[in-house]
Amino acid sequence: MRTERQRERAGRRGRAGRLGRALVTAAGVAALAFVPTAAGATPGSGVVATEVAKGTSPGPLKVKAPKGRADVTFRTVTIAPGGSTGWHTHKGQLIVVVKSGTLTRTLHDCAVEVSPAGTSFVEPSGADHRHIGRNLGSEPVVLWVTYLLPQGSELSDDADPVVCGPAK
Repeated sequence: MRTERQRERAGRRGRAGRLGRALVTAAGVAALAFVPTAAGATPGSGVVATEVAKGTSPGPLKVKAPKGRADVTFRTVTIAPGGSTGWHTHKGQLIVVVKSGTLTRTLHDCAVEVSPAGTSFVEPSGADHRHIGRNLGSEPVVLWVTYLLPQGSELSDDADPVVCGPAK
């Protein structure tokens, strides 16, 4: 059994040990303040960025990259008033921002989608998603298009027109 004196000495060592550990921890935390760290958001230097177009999608964008290697191409497409893209398909998806004008698309199921300036959409891939884009307005339609295509694919493939019957 411990004597009263031994218990007092053990208590002092326990308190001193806890105090020592607390001081070492505090010193470590204080030292971390002087260690350089990577900041999450710091100002850059020598970088210039220009927003060329921004569009908001009508809902979620479901983007799917091609399997295997992909060619990523970014283009500006301008459609004159009265002009059209012709019926076509793509082997991969496209992300489109309408920079100016209004694009009217007729889709494979005869649905018509109208996309004014400031909107964006994804064009699906595959032969069963043929479509045509038209400029029915009086000013040019300017599109900013990112193509996500299997490596070596053409940007688009010609397609036969869809025959749409009268509205029911």
